[in-house]
Amino acid sequence: MSVRRGGQKNPELERLAALAGEASAEAASVAIEQSDTPVPIDLTAAAFFDVDNTIMMGASIFHFARGLAARKFFSNSDLAKFALQQVMFRVGGKENADGIRSSREQALSFVAGHTVAELSALGEEIYDELMADKIWPGTRALAQMHLDAGQRVWLVTATPVELAAIIARRLGLTGALGTVAESTDGVFTGKLVGEMLHGPAKAHAVRSLAAREGLDLRRCTAYSDSSNDIPMLSVAGTAVAVNPDSGLREVARKRGWEIRDFRTGRKAAKIGVPSVLGAGALAGAVAAGLAYRKRAV
Repeated sequence: MSVRRGGQKNPELERLAALAGEASAEAASVAIEQSDTPVPIDLTAAAFFDVDNTIMMGASIFHFARGLAARKFFSNSDLAKFALQQVMFRVGGKENADGIRSSREQALSFVAGHTVAELSALGEEIYDELMADKIWPGTRALAQMHLDAGQRVWLVTATPVELAAIIARRLGLTGALGTVAESTDGVFTGKLVGEMLHGPAKAHAVRSLAAREGLDLRRCTAYSDSSNDIPMLSVAGTAVAVNPDSGLREVARKRGWEIRDFRTGRKAAKIGVPSVLGAGALAGAVAAGLAYRKRAV
């Protein structure tokens, strides 16, 4: 999938998206090798889930930011500004790619100098405090359905890969593809490897992981709520729109993709394995969420 700006292909953005995807897939493969994850029964099929508003209510990075604010990493007024961005995101149901990119440099200034171990430890604490009760039961059941079928399940998100991996592990999933921040000797340098894992970069990551793990993408399934993830949804044999924004809902209807909406008060329809497995079995908020520099207590 090409990365476009102003309707034109942008070779540099395409290069960065591909680099981000490769880095994320490499990190995911290394994590699998170092874990004791059981060997799946079905070696060539898998499922890929977006996180924000797909498997988790709201933006994971916002919940993380709330936890950091409680620990005096930045002021409550900064958190309020970020909260307003999230309200706009949730009401509008769309991510703003331009807004995501504009916050990139500030985001990098925040992570620079902090350790990977520090981010991971905070992620563990904050998941328990603010994220565990935000998981959509319906989407969680879809992920479990793939696990029960002997397939691997990965999260695919613009959230930092360290935080994404925590969410995946806590849900009992195989692993996660996320934004990779460069680190040296366990300390973040303030640079990203490629770009954020957003839009076309997610598709690159899924393709790269599939090549590494021997997956047949025609037998894989992808889930997301956002029209920004159409590139990722399009590389899988089966695409499912979960809690879709208006743009994705329209595309899903045109392409005959399944639509699952767990936001209403109605009972979720009974999940049938044949319907999802049979055919082939403000993510962008990461930069905004990390845009506020650590401040003195």
